Amino acid sequence: MSASKKTACAVAAAVLLPLVTGAPPAWADEKDKQPKPPAAMSGLGGVLLGQPGTQVKLGPGAPVLPKELSGRSWIVADAETGAVLASHNAHWPLAPASTLKMLFADTLLPKFPRTQNHLVTGEDLAGIGEGSSLVGIKEKQTYSVHDLWLGVFLRSGNDAVHVLTSMNSGLKQTVADMNARAAELQALDTYVVTPDGYDAPGQVSSAYDLTLIARSGMQKPDFREYAATPRAAFPGEAKPGKKRETFEIQNTNRLLTGDLGVAPYQGIAGVKNGNTTHAGATFTGVAERNGKVLLVTVMNPSSKEQHAVYRETARLLDWGFAASGKVTPVGELVPPRSARTETTAPDDGTAPAPAPGKNAPAETAAAGKSGGVGIALGVAGGVLVLLAAAVFLVNRRWPLAASGALRRRPQDDRKAEKSEKGEKGEEAQAPAAADGTGEREEAQATATAGETGEAQESATAPETEATPVSQESGKAPESGKKNP
Repeated sequence: MSASKKTACAVAAAVLLPLVTGAPPAWADEKDKQPKPPAAMSGLGGVLLGQPGTQVKLGPGAPVLPKELSGRSWIVADAETGAVLASHNAHWPLAPASTLKMLFADTLLPKFPRTQNHLVTGEDLAGIGEGSSLVGIKEKQTYSVHDLWLGVFLRSGNDAVHVLTSMNSGLKQTVADMNARAAELQALDTYVVTPDGYDAPGQVSSAYDLTLIARSGMQKPDFREYAATPRAAFPGEAKPGKKRETFEIQNTNRLLTGDLGVAPYQGIAGVKNGNTTHAGATFTGVAERNGKVLLVTVMNPSSKEQHAVYRETARLLDWGFAASGKVTPVGELVPPRSARTETTAPDDGTAPAPAPGKNAPAETAAAGKSGGVGIALGVAGGVLVLLAAAVFLVNRRWPLAASGALRRRPQDDRKAEKSEKGEKGEEAQAPAAADGTGEREEAQATATAGETGEAQESATAPETEATPVSQESGKAPESGKKNP
């Protein structure tokens, strides 16, 4: 080979070699982009819950976990006993999106009677984040507290959240109340910056915490009612000389309503979904089957499967019902701090009293009628099954810190049945109206800004069980701004 040819080959090699060696295979590149859970997470509820990866202890006859799970974090728990049947990075602090509205509701629901009316001002609606999900509240219009909570639960309306926040003495007070409530529930991975869950630096929660919060909320009759309402009539704009019209709003929880290719989940009774740019899709659901009530939370699945957060939740619920009694719990949902010195919560089903210095809760008015407002336990074949208070097995008693399970008393159920009976409202057939632009709750809504943050580390609990099966599931890449 001539010297000139050798020189040409050397130059070509020098140019091509970096292109070959500097570009790793596509799969490796994608894998490297997956975020890793913290090496040290909270061990609250059991040390296994603080370990990265999947935690499960399969017994004889127990089904294996579904393969199609891609959430960065998830948990399956018994709503009554608090036993955690399986988890994956349960204490990883992540952006919660609108699932944080569960904490907002658990904190503020007792403060205002549902019949109380409020005239909305421009100040009430100030500061709503760009692209937020809205129910369609208008300035200079009057809404009942009941209307506002329908907007929060069904449409994930940030405008409804802002109005209730204003009624609660503003943003600073509401954020302080929510963080105090999280501390009372021992949701110690949670830090609130925005009451509506809109992306904000430092705002985080975890699958464990969201499940704790949902469990607390579902012990409140009003919370259960709103979370299980599939659709309702919402007030439109009042015009002089004309009867105020209404329009129908539908719950964005696809496992409850069935929509966009997602089938209703039999036995579903709530709770809350969310989706923002930084959080991805998040969801906490509660369902009952054959007297067993399970809570499942899934955060930020990376799967390309359409509506993956709902499909993965449904798979985990199916697994949990099949595995119940055949697995050894890997941890527990801890009781609120106040339960450490109390053996029971109030028999009326409300959560423990607010911390000293907080506004005293107002008495909740009797349930009113609205479209589809019956407390639905499940949706099967398009038929709503009403939920009697005594049927739903979320216990009103919290265990002592050292106890292993909750125990029901027959008199608890009788008291609950007597005090919580409600009326089923007829579903309104009012004309539909545009709900405004939305937070990216689902495919028909828009995206919001990003969240980051760190959570407090909480105390660990002793763990003496055998070593669990551990495996890493895929995790979603960090995301930036997204289009609707």
